[in-house]
Amino acid sequence: MKLISYNVNGIRAAFGKDFLGWLRAASPDIICIQESKAGEDQIDTLSFTQEGYHSFWHSARRKGYSGVGIASKKEPVAVHYGCGIENYDSEGRILRADYDEYSVISVYVPSASNPERLSYKMEFCEDFLLYVKELKKTKSNLIISGDFNICHQPIDIHNPEGLKNVSGFLPMEREWLTRFIEECGLIDSFRYFNQDPENYSWWSYRQNSRERNKGWRLDYNFVSYELKERLFRAAILKEVFHSDHCPVLVELQ
Repeated sequence: MKLISYNVNGIRAAFGKDFLGWLRAASPDIICIQESKAGEDQIDTLSFTQEGYHSFWHSARRKGYSGVGIASKKEPVAVHYGCGIENYDSEGRILRADYDEYSVISVYVPSASNPERLSYKMEFCEDFLLYVKELKKTKSNLIISGDFNICHQPIDIHNPEGLKNVSGFLPMEREWLTRFIEECGLIDSFRYFNQDPENYSWWSYRQNSRERNKGWRLDYNFVSYELKERLFRAAILKEVFHSDHCPVLVELQ
């Protein structure tokens, strides 16, 4: 089973850059999308259907903002929109699809450009941790995919010393991500296979950051420890250009 997570930074803009042609070639069984920036009425869902996907979208109430999606070749048993907390669900940040043997979550963790949004981000993180812990009581086989807007370790960011006071690499954010992984019994699938530095999934549009590989690893496929024996491969698809992020992949047997 091949799963890809991708912050597309606008699904309509990505479609204008031949997203559909890439999707056809990559042919994931499931793709989790973040930052769709569109209502479902603005998304070309018919094209997903024609490519053999059942697609589901949880959009933000605010136009052109946030939003997550899941497109799947296999029809889910059930789809759950949001986590039941209006403050987050109005921003379209969590979408879950349940299958017979596992459940998949597409999540878009808030970014934080000011102290108020940092407080909101950390509240979301704590509530999301509780949501996943509760979910694991009945759904032990989880794949949690998305843009977490946090680099976990110094190896995950191009300038750890210079960026240690910037949101996305703050000690409190990194400490939360450690707790999230440990308390929810998760595996960072990319680091399970690859311990090499200079592997990033997001680059600023400024200062030729992508060409110079001055990036951050913000995008993850976390897999329940219960699925460890099924892990087959993980990769960052940095050669794919529709967004300031690139897709991240995990394969399970």
